[in-house]
Amino acid sequence: MVKHLKFNFKVFGSIPNLFTMQFNKQSKSNVLEGFSKPFSSNVLKDSSFMASFVTKTIRWNRNYLLSFLDNHIIHYPTPINLTYAWSFGSSAGICLVIQILSGVFLAMHYTPHIDLAFSSVEHIMRDVNNGWLIRYIHANGASMFFIVVYSHIFRGLYYGSYMQPRQLLWCSGVIIFILMMGTAFMGYVLPWGQMSFWGATVITSLATAIPVIGQPIVDWLWGGFTINNATLNRFFSLHFVLPFVIAGLTVIHLALLHKDGSNNPLGVESGVDKIPFYPYFFVKDLFAFFCFLLFFGIFVFYFPNTLGHPDNYIPADPMQTPAHIVPEWYFLPFYAILRSIPDKLGGVAAMGSALLILFLIPFTNTSEIRSTTFRPIFKIFYWLLVADFLILGWIGQKPVKDTYVIVGQIATVYYFLFFLVLIPLIGVIEAKLVHFKSDLKN
Repeated sequence: MVKHLKFNFKVFGSIPNLFTMQFNKQSKSNVLEGFSKPFSSNVLKDSSFMASFVTKTIRWNRNYLLSFLDNHIIHYPTPINLTYAWSFGSSAGICLVIQILSGVFLAMHYTPHIDLAFSSVEHIMRDVNNGWLIRYIHANGASMFFIVVYSHIFRGLYYGSYMQPRQLLWCSGVIIFILMMGTAFMGYVLPWGQMSFWGATVITSLATAIPVIGQPIVDWLWGGFTINNATLNRFFSLHFVLPFVIAGLTVIHLALLHKDGSNNPLGVESGVDKIPFYPYFFVKDLFAFFCFLLFFGIFVFYFPNTLGHPDNYIPADPMQTPAHIVPEWYFLPFYAILRSIPDKLGGVAAMGSALLILFLIPFTNTSEIRSTTFRPIFKIFYWLLVADFLILGWIGQKPVKDTYVIVGQIATVYYFLFFLVLIPLIGVIEAKLVHFKSDLKN
């Protein structure tokens, strides 16, 4: 009987506690006897081993790696009021996995040589089994990745995810974003079409604007005095390696997130209204992922070339410059900032500053209120920034004409004004308004 009781306590670990609270000793004994009756001694012997194995060996928190997964994925305490806007983070992680996997398969058939690169891409499209699918997934996956990441960034701006104590979390995200842009640029060069070649020529030549060391930097990037085979090889190598660096930084980004916990739509710090990530937000993110997959699939299967440039289906020709050189759509806002400054060095500095200025947001913020939902003044200027960013994207693809240049310059001024002046100024104004009545009483 003692052996039987020992087994049942192992298998039904939570049952003794339950019965201790609700029944007296006699009732507990009767219930446990009922559990032990159906088992013979042989069955109990085998089952006791299995029970010990399951409860002691495979218990989540007794194993370091499993407990890590349990603490950071399954039982991670998540604010109960998170909306679907928080699903962009997990969707971005899935996009990264899709890009790495599809990129590895493409690399198996791609040839990084100026005479063979374009042909190898066509070989993948025409001769490799399902090569067209892998290539379209990778090409459109880059656009989907940036759509998700831009949404993720603007969500963070709206809900104040850059504020104390999440400054390092925000800065780590900005580093990932900058590396993404570098990786995407080098990937755009690899098909070695007209827009690939001339886009690489224009963007890398920008470094010549740097006094004294500009030209040596460009020669070093090119591996010669023009874009050649060494350039393509270097870009291919870096394009292959950088996604794994981004994946490592993503782990750091998640570690910083779980250190301070997720923000929430209300912007209040609360350790009370939290629930486990699994199954509640796992299911929510899963639904968001399937919605994203539907949107992604429409482009891959029905409009695979809509987000690309038709000139990139023409082999690279150093002797013929395209009429209008434009980068991929996700670079257009920053390309517009580059073109809005008449001076070459000024344009390069403005484009670089447009990215680096994102690091300053956590430290220039003066607001006491985290969520823009409760900041009516800031909300107006936030949505103006969203419109401004879209206008910059539109201007970036337009030819250099006076009207477009003026609109681009106005949009550029507002972009920098928002981050350098409006964020700290509006915070001070709102603080004065919040404490206005108390100041009068004093």
